[in-house]
Amino acid sequence: MIAQHRCFSLLIIVINLIGFQSIAQEQIDIPEFKTEFYDLRGTNAFDVALGTSVINGDFADPQFEIYSHFGYKRHLTPHLALDFGYHKFNLAYIDQYNEGFMSFDLNVELLLLPHQRFSPIVFIGAGYNASNHFKDTAPKIQGGVGLECIVTNQFALKLYTDYNYVSSDTLDGLEAGASDDTYFRLAFGVNFYFGGADVKAKRVEAHATEIETNSITDDENRLKLF
Repeated sequence: MIAQHRCFSLLIIVINLIGFQSIAQEQIDIPEFKTEFYDLRGTNAFDVALGTSVINGDFADPQFEIYSHFGYKRHLTPHLALDFGYHKFNLAYIDQYNEGFMSFDLNVELLLLPHQRFSPIVFIGAGYNASNHFKDTAPKIQGGVGLECIVTNQFALKLYTDYNYVSSDTLDGLEAGASDDTYFRLAFGVNFYFGGADVKAKRVEAHATEIETNSITDDENRLKLF
């Protein structure tokens, strides 16, 4: 009887050790929870930029011209955002052509390192291109890449370039060649982030609840063994 009692006590100790190890493993397996995005940036942003634009059309000797941008960005997740922008720019050829344009673009933007101060950006979308006074209009698609650097919380510098394919061959006033006209833009600007504090608080609370729930479940499962 004494030997059986000792064996039973040893079995209980082993089960307890296994239970604690299981809890530790469960806690290790909980994904790392990051909130740096909400501290450095936010769920919304206004952005402005200034740069240059250049056409790729039917004439020779394209000329770099002025380009400006104003926009609003909404982050659906730290990595993914929708960006709506108004763009004002000129397209020109040396001593031949110079015309003012505007475009209204909607992009899906991917922020590759949202929890870091420095992050590459990739975006793609569609837009509407128009000459001054909406004399000529056409839909377009665009895509681009960029870099963003957080200077202080909620304030970032950015450098980006995009490629724009317009479904028209008369962007430069001449219909010629086998393909439609395109143009490039390159700009330096700033992002003013705001919002995100409430979202961060909710996510932190939900994560804490998840950890607590997992812990309680593990304790209950371990007690059932006895």
